[in-house]
Amino acid sequence: MSDDFEDDDLDEMEHEPVLNELAWDLVHQMLTATDEMQVDPVETEAGGVILDFGVEASGSVGAGLALAEICLAGLADVSIHPGRIGDIGWPHVFVQTDTPVEACLCSQYAGWQIAKGDYFAMGSGPMRAAACKEELFEQLDYREDARGVVGILESNRLPTEEVIEMLAEACNVPKRAVALLVAPTSSIAGNLQVVARSLETALHKMHELGFDVHRIQSGCGVAPLAPVAGDDLTGIGRTNDAILYGGQVTLFVNGDDESIREIGPRIPSNSSHDYGRPFLELFEEAGRDFYKLDPMLFSPAEVLIHNVETGCVHRYGQQNIEVLKRSFGVA
Repeated sequence: MSDDFEDDDLDEMEHEPVLNELAWDLVHQMLTATDEMQVDPVETEAGGVILDFGVEASGSVGAGLALAEICLAGLADVSIHPGRIGDIGWPHVFVQTDTPVEACLCSQYAGWQIAKGDYFAMGSGPMRAAACKEELFEQLDYREDARGVVGILESNRLPTEEVIEMLAEACNVPKRAVALLVAPTSSIAGNLQVVARSLETALHKMHELGFDVHRIQSGCGVAPLAPVAGDDLTGIGRTNDAILYGGQVTLFVNGDDESIREIGPRIPSNSSHDYGRPFLELFEEAGRDFYKLDPMLFSPAEVLIHNVETGCVHRYGQQNIEVLKRSFGVA
């Protein structure tokens, strides 16, 4: 970790704070609470800020909430609420934002596959908006010229010096201006931050279906907090199932009702031909290749759309408690 890159490097500008600036503020707050959150700063030759949220560090629920909020660039509130899975009391992860496109699609979506040598991670967070490696940013007409970037890496390994250098080059910032927060799926923090993606999956699905996501003014989502798994593969299965079979999203949308009715039945996960079994079973059948799975599967179980102009409410999908319990290993 380097002390060379400080808040002063992100000096006051004439524009509104953008995603990476907002996330950097949260990273600096995290640096004052690493002991409390059980997060470990990691020294690197490349400099910058590397924080271990669960690779070797213990992490915590608080760290998971912070990780999720940083991944959303601080534009959403993430909290734990009491809930139920059928007849079982169960904690749920709740997300709410009034800037859903920026928070969820331009920041939180894990759209960047980080691969360098034998290192691999799924990359999310606002650094994606500086690199713009995905067509999504051209489609949404969004790009950042950042002074420093913040990324979340879903991996069971800490990034190498070569990975840090690659990301700095891709984002057009010095290596000392890179902050990377790392957590495997099978960790307390990593598990929670994945489950916090219920709202993001709904927005991404709607974008893929051709809906103008800029019509979505606000949104909230909730999903049961998956049990922390003993290995990343099981963790991937459980966290996906939490959203596919337990996620419930509410969107506040403007415009006409006909376009909502047209795509509505295709938004929830039950519109996919892969729906109905735990994700891990489907993943194994696909040879552990995400690209062999139906992309329309990746969405919440239930979507409620409020048209704020017409007053109409549209509801699609429903929870599948049976599959959820089977995935979580509870009776």
